[in-house]
Amino acid sequence: MKSEIAPHIWLPEPKLVFHPERAGDVEIHPLKGLLRYGPYSSGLVPDPIRVATIAPHGEQHHLYEFMRELHTPARATERPDYLQVWPGFTQVFKVHMSAAGKGCHLELPKELDEEVASSPTPYIVLADRIVRAVQALDARKFEFDVLFIYLPERWQAAFRGQKDDDFDLHDHLKAITAARGLPIQLVREDKALAYSDRASVMWRIGLALYAKAGGVPWKLAEADTETAFIGISYAVRPVDSDRPRFVTCCSQVFDADGAGLEFIAYDAHEVEVQRDNPFMSRTEMFRVMTRSIDLYRRRHAGRVPRKVVVHKSTEFKKDEIDGCMEALHLCEAVDLVQVVEDVGWRGVRIDGVSSVTKGEAANYPVARGSLVHLGPRSALLWMHGSVKGVGRRSDYFQGGKSTPVPIKLVRHAGHGPWDDTVRSALALSKMNWNNDALYDHLPVTMSYAKVLARVVKRMDHLGTKPYQFRFFM
Repeated sequence: MKSEIAPHIWLPEPKLVFHPERAGDVEIHPLKGLLRYGPYSSGLVPDPIRVATIAPHGEQHHLYEFMRELHTPARATERPDYLQVWPGFTQVFKVHMSAAGKGCHLELPKELDEEVASSPTPYIVLADRIVRAVQALDARKFEFDVLFIYLPERWQAAFRGQKDDDFDLHDHLKAITAARGLPIQLVREDKALAYSDRASVMWRIGLALYAKAGGVPWKLAEADTETAFIGISYAVRPVDSDRPRFVTCCSQVFDADGAGLEFIAYDAHEVEVQRDNPFMSRTEMFRVMTRSIDLYRRRHAGRVPRKVVVHKSTEFKKDEIDGCMEALHLCEAVDLVQVVEDVGWRGVRIDGVSSVTKGEAANYPVARGSLVHLGPRSALLWMHGSVKGVGRRSDYFQGGKSTPVPIKLVRHAGHGPWDDTVRSALALSKMNWNNDALYDHLPVTMSYAKVLARVVKRMDHLGTKPYQFRFFM
């Protein structure tokens, strides 16, 4: 028995497109593409983007100053091989940003500081006060596009619950505001106002603000327009919840270019739990896939995708496979792919290998896009690794440290070559508009699934209509 594995292949860095008609407006670097071409949805976003605010008593000026800073150029002091000079919000996104009207700016009660400091459950006190302010602004929701909420560092003890309390202020507020259709941006003093690299902060907040206002910064340049991607995640509620314990099922539907950021969520009742992982019955999976395809068809004039790729972090049981196939019988091809994060594999890049030399360890790690087939239905894909053509050096390694860990892709259903499925997973890692990085370590179907699971389980009523992801970013 040989211990050798298959030779690896390398997939080039996916390209992004920045204009719906000019096919030549492409770039692998998202920030360079925005600076060179502007955003994909230029001219289709409200101008100006109107920002409402909630702040502690007497501290609105911090948010006003922060908004002014978004219009001010800033030079990067970190990630010099990647991060670009920030020229100002309007210069990047070709749209103005300004404070909303006078009635859209609220201050929290003056006594809140004392209440937070003296309460045994400060997170409940703070959340309640902010939610009241959000409810007051809800009546004016058509007078602004995004809501900024300022959180000073002195309230940090109230950002999370106690040891046995599954509470997170960020996720709690997202659950409340998403249900009301209000996109919010939390502006933390320690992370936004005090962070040293101002260009980094401006890029991150600027991208998020544009996307939350309904903008599309970029799309994937090389995508099969007849393929749809669905990401499935499960949300687990606390044991003492009066709602179903397992599971809230989130099904995201993405266009082939990665831009269909919508999802559906509901309580799933026919669930079997194995090793703490929930698996759906055939009927439950059929419901999920049917609703997902209905959502896709509404977005595409009744058309069914030629191919559907479903991503899930756990294996697909036989009943789940049967439910998918029954619901997707009109599609020509269906790939059910498990995306495994925690793998024991590692890889080291060796240069100078020949028939007479063993080579030496390279100065950079394994290249991003490296693919090693483990068998006919599984492969290792390095989503994280060195990339050429990004910075001033020959290789760019995001983060600059550690040994990149691959993800494992396991195809539980599907036939024929699956290189396109692997390429699309790599490409979807560049579709996170809530980050200024070159890529994520997971395809967006899975990275967004984690966000959705955290927030959705805190929503009191899920409803039946689709949600736009911009309310959860």
